[in-house]
Amino acid sequence: MMCPFCKFPDSQVIDSRSCMEGTAIRRRRRCMNPKCGKRFTTYEKATLNLPLLIKRDGISRVSYNPDKLRKSMEIALRKRPVKASQIDEALESIETKLRFLNEKEVHTSRIGEMVLEELRKIDGVAYMRFASVYLDYKKPEDFVEAINKLKSLSAEEQS
Repeated sequence: MMCPFCKFPDSQVIDSRSCMEGTAIRRRRRCMNPKCGKRFTTYEKATLNLPLLIKRDGISRVSYNPDKLRKSMEIALRKRPVKASQIDEALESIETKLRFLNEKEVHTSRIGEMVLEELRKIDGVAYMRFASVYLDYKKPEDFVEAINKLKSLSAEEQS
């Protein structure tokens, strides 16, 4: 592994540990350049192919982009009391579900539903924000209906 400080092409692994609930390996490394010798950390994680996404038009296909999904969730969660770790867990949950679908292509509407489900678990206001854009609410009654649905789902989970 190349040293990120001096760009020397070799480094030595000093310590390896399992992290992220066993889904990754954290490695402490030391640069082998005698003039540098700095330490740095790398992470090793299995890369699994995620399905292509079929856009709403039914024709266009795009690669899954976790950054785009994170950004849309962060917009819905703006100024809400939610930790970054909760967003990470929600994104991990969505990616895990996509992998287990074992499909080569998935409609973006399916991912939208997954996002709604995760946001509902995290924060009701963020759920409503995302739903209003994603489901394209046109009138106030749409919001009332969505709030009633959110309340009934919350009541079911608590009982």
